[in-house]
Amino acid sequence: MRATLVWILLVILTLATYLAGKFGYNGREVMALLMVSVFIKGHYVIADFMGLRQVKFLWRSIIHGWLIFVTVFIAIAYIKSMGA
Repeated sequence: MRATLVWILLVILTLATYLAGKFGYNGREVMALLMVSVFIKGHYVIADFMGLRQVKFLWRSIIHGWLIFVTVFIAIAYIKSMGA
């Protein structure tokens, strides 16, 4: 049941991201919301679909650290491209 609920959340967040692009929403605020969406989706994929919810904190920290790293650098690239 939990996997189904997580899957539904992932689909909803993905559709929201798609619709934001389809309707041409842009700007830092939209990008920030989309990055939060990406982090939430990443967290649930890591925790539930990769099965890391019950592993030691070290392993979850490594994977979440990678997720934060990638998300932050995507945001930085987007912000820099706005200034160009």
